[in-house]
Amino acid sequence: MKKEFIIEKLIEIFEEEFEVSADLIKPGANLHETLELDSLDYVDLVVLIEKYFNVKLRGEDFKEIHTFNNLYEEIYKRTLVNN
Repeated sequence: MKKEFIIEKLIEIFEEEFEVSADLIKPGANLHETLELDSLDYVDLVVLIEKYFNVKLRGEDFKEIHTFNNLYEEIYKRTLVNN
């Protein structure tokens, strides 16, 4: 899976599911501050990531994910392992 596809799909998810403007979604932006997700939102995000990318993330995985780019990289790495 190409990283560009991952990025485009995640931006689409953030816009549609979490009502975040694409203008705020920058690679170096803080994921937690920008999305302002509560614990239930993180569960929804994990489910969507699994659905679209066939990648399993747990809540504790987000402790190391601080920026959007961190999330893109993590999903990309895990898609390489799964293929």
